[in-house]
Amino acid sequence: MIKAKSFVAGLLMAGAAMAVQAKDIVDTAVSAGNFKTLAAALQAAGLIETLKGPGPFTVFAPTDAAFAKIPKAQLDALLKDKAALTKVLTYHVVPGKVMAKDVKPGKVKTVQGSELSLSTSAGVKVDNANVTATDIVASNGVIHVIDTVVLPK
Repeated sequence: MIKAKSFVAGLLMAGAAMAVQAKDIVDTAVSAGNFKTLAAALQAAGLIETLKGPGPFTVFAPTDAAFAKIPKAQLDALLKDKAALTKVLTYHVVPGKVMAKDVKPGKVKTVQGSELSLSTSAGVKVDNANVTATDIVASNGVIHVIDTVVLPK
């Protein structure tokens, strides 16, 4: 009887472990390791809780290498200007969950309010940024990795 109880308890624990949801967009990006600047920028802009919210969101996430393309003085100034930083970061977010197979060329409205231009002729591009990885699924949306920080017009 004791063996049967511990076997059932083990099954219940395994089931509970499998029921744990995927991480949200912020935790998924942080655990990837190459979005440290993005995470710091989200923190500085006060957007962490928003992107941990229910969503769904599609985030075009610039890597640390993408942020490194911005001259240091310009990036430091941006990180200190919460309003400008929020505008730039929310320009990388589209409402809804858009998987790579559903991307169509054209304009898409961002959370910031402006439109991003998507093209698919020579690989997928978001404005002037190349999409380098797609469909990183999170519990509240999806991340597509880009190689350049895109700026609202």
